[in-house]
Amino acid sequence: MTVTVLAAALVVAALVLPNSVVGLRPVKFARIPAEAVIGAAVMLALPRRPRVVLAAVSGAALAAMTVLNLLDMGFNQYLGRSFNLVLDWSLLGDAQSYLEDSLGRTATLVATAGLIALVLLLFVLLALSMVRLSNLLARHTGTATRGTLVAGVVWITCSSLGLQISGVPIASDRTAAALKIQAHRVADTLRDEAEFRKVARVDAFGNTPGAQLVPDLRGKDMIFTFIESYGRSAIEDPIIAPGVDKTLDERTAALAKAGFHAKSGWLTSATYGGSSWLGHSTTMSGLWVNNQQRYRTVMASDHLSLTKAFEKTGAFDTVGVMPGVQKAWPEQSFYGLNKVYNAFELGYKGPKFSWSTMPDQYALQQYQERVHSKRPADGRSRMSLLILTSSHQPWAPIPKMVGWDQLGDGSIFKGIQAAGNKPADIIADTTRSRQEYGKSVQYSVTALTQWLERYGSKDTVLVFLGDHQPIARVSGNHASRDVPVAIVAKDPKVLDKIDGWGWTDGLRPAHDAPVWKMSSFRDRFLTAYGSTPHPKRG
Repeated sequence: MTVTVLAAALVVAALVLPNSVVGLRPVKFARIPAEAVIGAAVMLALPRRPRVVLAAVSGAALAAMTVLNLLDMGFNQYLGRSFNLVLDWSLLGDAQSYLEDSLGRTATLVATAGLIALVLLLFVLLALSMVRLSNLLARHTGTATRGTLVAGVVWITCSSLGLQISGVPIASDRTAAALKIQAHRVADTLRDEAEFRKVARVDAFGNTPGAQLVPDLRGKDMIFTFIESYGRSAIEDPIIAPGVDKTLDERTAALAKAGFHAKSGWLTSATYGGSSWLGHSTTMSGLWVNNQQRYRTVMASDHLSLTKAFEKTGAFDTVGVMPGVQKAWPEQSFYGLNKVYNAFELGYKGPKFSWSTMPDQYALQQYQERVHSKRPADGRSRMSLLILTSSHQPWAPIPKMVGWDQLGDGSIFKGIQAAGNKPADIIADTTRSRQEYGKSVQYSVTALTQWLERYGSKDTVLVFLGDHQPIARVSGNHASRDVPVAIVAKDPKVLDKIDGWGWTDGLRPAHDAPVWKMSSFRDRFLTAYGSTPHPKRG
């Protein structure tokens, strides 16, 4: 009897399981699932062999839906969106790599093996539970028939009257609704793929001659920098903001003393919590790249990226510094970068800081020594793209600033890394995660602006921004997708060009500063600095 009760509880729990962490309330499981009522009626009408086969297949299908619900739960918690059955399987490999960097290879292998075993066990248990319950119905046909009829009447009554418990409807069709949503999501994804290809072929600056691109930035030392997970929450969340705001204000004052001035605003990112490359490509392409299929489409296209516009002028050498890139990076062509320094080409001999391969300060110093201090031999200017990684989750351990002349090959960071927090301790504590996230942003902003203060010239123009907000556990379940963006320069004419944008003076954008979609930045920037549109039609 106990086994039968547990089997029934497992089936009902799977049928009414929500797909978000915030939905995990006991009242959610005190519901009548329509699928159970209909399933019981079907089982009662079938002979033994078809009934057993259908029960087993139904149990496996319910297990698959349960896995999808759990994936939705994880994706909603970390990326602020549901799992995409078509596009997101590749991200599971990235998740495993992230865990390996954060918790170690052994712990990750154990966790992965345990997870696979649990999934297989779930399939077996739900299939066996469905078979056991179908056999029970067959043994007690009369009682089961009456019970099914009563349950059906109760479900219809509750549904018709809208009866609820603590705001949750008693009558549930959760699994059927989830299946419908998944089917629509797959259809929408396939349709979006075809439609986005057409959108990507249209480009307001696609046919603009190089001579008519960014003429007002000729001769400038142009730098675009993304700071990992630098979102609006860093500046406005009551736990995170005090330290970050103080750092932004102090660094604004320090830069002003060095002759640099800044304006800042907000961009709404195409991604949230992760998948940074979607934010990078959205900013640079001027297209809304919010999923992996769109990303692949854009990377394979000849759509003009903002960085490639500088290459197309012929007046700029173009370089990328990517300490987070640890394998072949074919995206180099789309971004129009003549040379890219990945994680293995910056001479770092120090320890990794969880996912981050090296501290931002070290990456910036290497950029200075290998790139920025060396003017192109042919007299061209330079445009650089830097992706900083120290503020990547799990925000433990976090590097500390050291003397710029003491960086060497990075070995100085061994003691700092060893003395830092353990990732597992921070991951398990929401409050500490928020606090340490704020510290990591302070570190990245300090490293970047100190580099600018130390090595920037009268011609340096720095654009830096976040790629996305941090995960929901840090930014909150209803946080915006906004990220800060700033333009910094010594030459007053550079900031005069964007005076009409309404941005805030300094590195810290005001709460009511303009908010644009991240995809609008490319065209606004190109237009502000004198580029002439020559549209390319698909």
